[in-house]
Amino acid sequence: MPSLRSALFRHLVRLGSLSNRADVSITQLRASMEKGDWFLSLSAPCGTVSEPVSAGGIPAEWVLPPGKGHRGTVMFVHGGAFVMGSPRSHRGLAARIAAAAQLRALVIDYRLAPEHPFPAALEDTLTAYRWLLREHCQSSEVVLAGDSAGGNLVLAALLALRAAGEALPAAAVCLSPATALDGKGESLRTHAERDPVLRAETVGPLVAAYVGNHDPAEPLLSPLYADLHGLPPLLLQVGSDEILLSDVLAFAEHARQAGVAVELEVWEGMWHVWQIGAPWMPEATRAIQHIGAFIQRQLTSQARAA
Repeated sequence: MPSLRSALFRHLVRLGSLSNRADVSITQLRASMEKGDWFLSLSAPCGTVSEPVSAGGIPAEWVLPPGKGHRGTVMFVHGGAFVMGSPRSHRGLAARIAAAAQLRALVIDYRLAPEHPFPAALEDTLTAYRWLLREHCQSSEVVLAGDSAGGNLVLAALLALRAAGEALPAAAVCLSPATALDGKGESLRTHAERDPVLRAETVGPLVAAYVGNHDPAEPLLSPLYADLHGLPPLLLQVGSDEILLSDVLAFAEHARQAGVAVELEVWEGMWHVWQIGAPWMPEATRAIQHIGAFIQRQLTSQARAA
């Protein structure tokens, strides 16, 4: 049963979220997210250090949690319906995931739509990942992670890397990922009143700005429809009350049928990217702890296999 704190947080998120309003411009959405009006600019754990870096020409930040050294890297791809978000807006979330995994994080600042539609954000994600492998890590020491639209970009990057015959990361973590951009998921309608963050009718035009003139069912836009054979282990976290639930469930089943090792967590009573509620909301804190444990298991498995 969801905690009392989660009920309060849900109420605050519903009041503060602009993504479920049709009368708000992309400029206003971007400013709101950067100011932390959606509770995304959470404080990082005490002692966390952030440093700007150019990841092969892509603006990015190193986020270094407290501790003596960090074996491996979580490359974090932020959400924001492909039109908003930045390392600043998601620094707190990335820092808490990095701290739970006892790793450093690289948070990238990919180009946003509508100024830069598909495939710009995917290209930037791939550029940063290739730079990371070239300059800092082996692929077995890297985990890709992302929330919402960032989860979509993580999955699309895996597909693009596999198609190119390039080294895949040790694993990937997706928080409430957008696995299909064609707007056909059942829960887009059935959960419309339950998700305090997203509404299909308001998010749809934002996603369309990223899709542009492409077919939204194209696999690099909608990984749900891709051949998923050969992908690394995946952790998918989704809330039972969010509009993307049906697409995430369908993706998890599709991946399992393709032989992918999938850990699917459906959190009862939670909504889109509830993990931003850490450290105040116990469900958010526990979800991040699960992410950290998953990442450590995968990196340990890679190290033993080397």
